[in-house]
Amino acid sequence: MEAGWKLYSYWRSSAAYRVRIGLNLKGLDYALEPVHLVRDGGQQHAPDYAALNPQQLVPALRHGDKVLTQSLAILDYLEDVQPQPPLLPADAIGRARVRGLAQLVACDIHPLNNLRVVQFFDREWHVPQSEREDWALHWMRTGFDAMEAALSGSADTGRFCHGDTPGMADCCLIPQLYNARRFSLDLAPYPILRRIEEACLALPAFDAARPENQPDAG
Repeated sequence: MEAGWKLYSYWRSSAAYRVRIGLNLKGLDYALEPVHLVRDGGQQHAPDYAALNPQQLVPALRHGDKVLTQSLAILDYLEDVQPQPPLLPADAIGRARVRGLAQLVACDIHPLNNLRVVQFFDREWHVPQSEREDWALHWMRTGFDAMEAALSGSADTGRFCHGDTPGMADCCLIPQLYNARRFSLDLAPYPILRRIEEACLALPAFDAARPENQPDAG
């Protein structure tokens, strides 16, 4: 491979976790550059990293001399430049379904309870921790209720979110379930989500991407 890959990541960032899974599923060898989101006031705000990613978020992926941001855009890029194994089905309706499931997590659950939202509630509005947790749990339940219903109501659901091959939707689901456990969300109402999670985490690509398996964990 002519151009190398470097992923700017934080071990517990679910968005970075998605990309780690995608890179692993594609079999791409990448260097990992930790960016601690809490230490030193948040290393993502350091001038060097802000120049790399003006949003001051992780992940960012360097491929050769190009830098990509936004986890779903990065996963789409991986699909374009390394088509096999695929993260999306071959048919248009299947691709739309998988993207819709991925966006349910990445656009409608995760942004409402990620670190910078919780920090804003704490620092600017002094919202008590119990209320911040209630906020996060509410939006996770709302999203998981919808995803469980979507998966249970579709013949396209297989061992994974779409058929029997892991893809983009699974890359998004597994990190969000990790977050749900951090907030002690009761996952009993979501048997399909839990079944898919078990199938995913049995695969080396998902296991290697787990937060606790990252060099910056802790």
